[in-house]
Amino acid sequence: MDYASLTKTVSPTISFMPPKTIVLVGLMGCGKTSIGKRLAKRLELPFHDSDHAVEDAAGCPIKDIFEIYGEDAFRSGEQRVIARLLDQPTHILATGGGSFANEPTRDLIKEKSISVWLNADLDTLVARVSRRNDRPLLGDGNQREVLTQLMGERYPLYSKADIHVQTFDEPTNATVDRVIQAMTDFIRENYPSYYVLKSV
Repeated sequence: MDYASLTKTVSPTISFMPPKTIVLVGLMGCGKTSIGKRLAKRLELPFHDSDHAVEDAAGCPIKDIFEIYGEDAFRSGEQRVIARLLDQPTHILATGGGSFANEPTRDLIKEKSISVWLNADLDTLVARVSRRNDRPLLGDGNQREVLTQLMGERYPLYSKADIHVQTFDEPTNATVDRVIQAMTDFIRENYPSYYVLKSV
């Protein structure tokens, strides 16, 4: 299936109620926050962003947490925040790029939610991350090289997510439609009692 056919899909009818919180995972720049907000609106669920929740808990930006305390301390705090969020009522949760690559956090997400990997190609990621300057793992390095390395390290781990959805540098609603369709298929197969017609 090519890019053109993927982006010409008709908005699907929502025919399920999420049985668990939906957690979006993937590399920085794949669109977790923007897609998550639209998805939450479509499903009439609350939206949370674990990066924002970590910053609120720490009282400073993630970039500062990395610089002052290091990545290990950040991952530990991130895990606690995600655990707290997953204990809340069903919602849409966008996570940081390294969350699902961290084994204890990944196990927690797998146990308590339905995970959706937003799988973006390198060109899409480069186009998106170049619009922001607050990505601590990119630093002052070559963005394409750093992202290529992270893809090699993390994509095999992201592939453990329940649902995989390709995402491009495209209108957000096009990706949201594909996420909803993929979720529909997954829930119909794995949680048939939650597969019920829901008004759009």
